[in-house]
Amino acid sequence: MKDHDIPITSAVRALRKAGIPIISHFYDYIEHGGTKHASEALGLEEHAVVKTLIMEVHDVRKKFVIVLMHGDREISTRELGRVLGVKKVLPASATDVEKSTGFIPGGVSPFGTRSLLPVYAEESIFRLERIFINGGKRGFLVEIKPDELTKVLKAIPVQVSIEKRI
Repeated sequence: MKDHDIPITSAVRALRKAGIPIISHFYDYIEHGGTKHASEALGLEEHAVVKTLIMEVHDVRKKFVIVLMHGDREISTRELGRVLGVKKVLPASATDVEKSTGFIPGGVSPFGTRSLLPVYAEESIFRLERIFINGGKRGFLVEIKPDELTKVLKAIPVQVSIEKRI
């Protein structure tokens, strides 16, 4: 794929500005297909497809954080609450996701968000050779090295994953 074929999203702009080399991957987006569909469509291990989740944290007031998680895992909101020192953590509404990030659900990237949000990443993501993460548009993943998450986003490693419930 030629460089000029890559969509110029705020995520791509942020990655380019930081000098992060990316490899683009496109697939046909399916509503609620998630990382399972993306990994199958691209022939990837779902564990290497990293989802960007916006979580609502209730402290003195409501605020939002980004959590990066393996596609085949879920977040333990109880454990995330312990890590953050708060009692209540839940997934942000679609409206709050769009308002805080500038991205529509299904196309949320941790790069180039509208608001600068704290970023937490499941620590085992950093042990992968390469990750595939949303590039700021539905059906568009960028392949990068996991250490770029700490360089660009100052992502804080956490251990908050649990097996997906069926």
